[in-house]
Amino acid sequence: MAEYKSKLRSPLLLGQLIIWGIITLTSFFIAFLLRYTSFESVQVPMLAYATNFVSLLLGGFISGRFARAKGWLYGGIQGIIYALLLVIIGFLAFDTSLIINPLLFTICAFGLSAIGGIVGVNTTK
Repeated sequence: MAEYKSKLRSPLLLGQLIIWGIITLTSFFIAFLLRYTSFESVQVPMLAYATNFVSLLLGGFISGRFARAKGWLYGGIQGIIYALLLVIIGFLAFDTSLIINPLLFTICAFGLSAIGGIVGVNTTK
């Protein structure tokens, strides 16, 4: 992996900031909808999947764009880091596991982020 002048320009750090920023903002937005509107909690799992989908694609995209090479690798690493952090947080903080198989979730997260990284690296000049 290449050296970057500033730690803030690191594709891995920027990708994770984007992923967790999107997750945090949409979580607050969904909580607001649940509290102050007639939005039903039955729809929350589908929104959670959509949020994961979008955040992984955008995190991989930003990571690939700033890496300028090997976008699939930088994007895929974003997905693996995200999946591992979710498993660790779920296990340590809530004493639960993922509803789906963690290996399947990690593979899907890798794939989505890698696709984002491929698109991101190909949008650079």
